[in-house]
Amino acid sequence: MDPHGEAILSWPAPPGLERTEEQWAAIAGQVRHAVNKLGRPLPLCLPGEPQQCGRSAQQHALAWAAELKARSHHLIEVYAPSEEAATYAAGVLFKDRLGALRG
Repeated sequence: MDPHGEAILSWPAPPGLERTEEQWAAIAGQVRHAVNKLGRPLPLCLPGEPQQCGRSAQQHALAWAAELKARSHHLIEVYAPSEEAATYAAGVLFKDRLGALRG
């Protein structure tokens, strides 16, 4: 998971969506766990772990989420039975699911 996004991933949250460092650390851990399930093992790089990098838990959560999105998209590209199925899953189906989460 390199880079971590540096300053751009540490912008303040919109009003009402603020989280504590502990909450972000929990989210980062959960997303990192999901990422580890989808491929090669990841380096230890979460706040409090032996190889702590010094970035915020929020930066880790967002960077792990980007890694999870990339690995998920790669699975679609590699394992879809056809190019049309991959296009549908990565396009229409993804947008439908994202819309449902936003709604």
